Amino acid sequence: MKSPKIAFKLLQVVALTAGVLWPSLSTQASAASIQLIFNHYAGANPVIYDSLRYQNKAGEEWSVTRLSYLVSGLSLQREDGTWISGSDSVAWMNATTRRQTLSQSGVPAGKYQALRFHVGIDPKDNASDPSTRAADHPLNPNLCGLHWSWQGGYIFMALEGLYRTQNGQPEGYALHLARDPYRTEITLRLELDLQNETTIPLVFDVSALVDGVKNISFTKDGATTHSKDGDPLAIALKENLPRAFSSVKNQDQAPDQASEQPKLKPLYLPKKFTPFKFTMGAQFPMPALPNDNPLIEERVQLGTLLFHETALSRDNTISCASCHDQSAALTDPRRFSIGVAGGIGNRNAMPLFNLAWKQAFFWDGRAPSLRAQALMPITDHLEMDESLDQVAKKLSAIETYADAFERAFGSPEITAEKIGLAVENFLLTITSHDSKFDRATRGEETLSDEEKRGFELFMTEREPRMGSMGGDCFHCHGGALFTDHQFRNNGLAISTEDLGRYKVTKASIDRGAFSTPSLRNIAITAPYMHDGRFGSLEEVLDHYSEGVQRTETLDPNLAKHPNGGLHLTKDEKKDLISFLKTLTDTRFTSTSASTKK
Repeated sequence: MKSPKIAFKLLQVVALTAGVLWPSLSTQASAASIQLIFNHYAGANPVIYDSLRYQNKAGEEWSVTRLSYLVSGLSLQREDGTWISGSDSVAWMNATTRRQTLSQSGVPAGKYQALRFHVGIDPKDNASDPSTRAADHPLNPNLCGLHWSWQGGYIFMALEGLYRTQNGQPEGYALHLARDPYRTEITLRLELDLQNETTIPLVFDVSALVDGVKNISFTKDGATTHSKDGDPLAIALKENLPRAFSSVKNQDQAPDQASEQPKLKPLYLPKKFTPFKFTMGAQFPMPALPNDNPLIEERVQLGTLLFHETALSRDNTISCASCHDQSAALTDPRRFSIGVAGGIGNRNAMPLFNLAWKQAFFWDGRAPSLRAQALMPITDHLEMDESLDQVAKKLSAIETYADAFERAFGSPEITAEKIGLAVENFLLTITSHDSKFDRATRGEETLSDEEKRGFELFMTEREPRMGSMGGDCFHCHGGALFTDHQFRNNGLAISTEDLGRYKVTKASIDRGAFSTPSLRNIAITAPYMHDGRFGSLEEVLDHYSEGVQRTETLDPNLAKHPNGGLHLTKDEKKDLISFLKTLTDTRFTSTSASTKK
């Protein structure tokens, strides 16, 4: 066995030739760890995301609603000028959720004079299959929201917001830096003496990205870029990006990102159980299933019974299934659902499929989990209007439930918590992934010419500056799930009676924002929008074509278009609808045994 000293010399040779060093030293006493904290600023102050408060050199007022980017290729430079680097790990930064930390362990202790990283990922990762990424991996599309859907590849940096010229209406900008040539190297000079754990605060100044080597005017230079070859706006962003980053000297700053939580243990797992075989589309990203509520047959079966149980309502007349019709992809064909005693709700019931990929539920995201979501309609006075304690008593009086809870939880005791866990288990298993479009991607069917044109429109950006006149649908409805699960103001007139996400967050930027639904099964889930105002897909496309209302919280990906919307032609609308109809999963709506009692 070689001595550690000799082994280190050999590794140093490898480092100079291959650029890989510190992971091999992670078990040695001389290893240190670093944590980069990316602080997001606009000029001298932290970015504030709720208004048009910044002004560029072109005199335009502008705001930031999204700043999300990928960082890779961390390297450090020794005092002798040599660079060392670890495995090409990737980190995802998201300013609005304060995800801003990159950590690296096993770094050789010593003095360094510079660090280097890239905004963007290497070509191999950029061309990789996103469905293979673990649920918590930064390149999982359902986590980062930066994969470019069916086009392939990742967005390296997304900066979005609104802008306004003097006395003008707010318009949107969406700057998406992507594609291999636009991966940008960032080098920062700083003195480091790494011995143990070291925190390195950095600043990403978004104002320097707009006013940098090349000053950017949204009006003159363009409000959108998708980084096509030779796009002068993308080139300007790449040139400005290195100078937008800087190090912070003499600042002891702890990360704002929440520390990693310990893995939760299963709740009430019975001694004997049968794991449930979870199925999903081959191109779906990996979901983050709850560790404390593993999918087991016994619990799914109980959840199915509870989903159809009318005893959950005060007068024993309605169940969850009463407002979630199997033939309508588990939504309600009525504009508003009818509760006990004829109570009428104020929002359209959302469809219940592919929920394993969501993190917040209901149109306004007020439920942080499916188990919480499952219990809220029970106590809602306009829906089931029953207390959870009374539901537990009623179920305890039904002979079959004691045995069902015993099999699912190892005890016949019935509680509200267990009801929520069982229904969550059941809802997590409901997946829809076998539409005509899916079969076409597998080579089992062929799309018609009209459907193909609709898909091309759906996946093509609308960027007149670069000669691109697509439907621009994929920004919100891209990927295998056909949604990014974000909350957006999609151009409906804002009603003070229902301010959407704002009711939950109290953030002014969320006024009029609602959950982005999946477009899977969209042809059979009418009526549409949170309040069911549109009865047909034709009405929906008319809205996005001519009916978009411009407000200060309108999503930038809609606000960037002319007043009214996309102004689609009659043929374009027809082609888009033809494509949307290919997303209907007839197997799911007619024969899925898991949703039937």
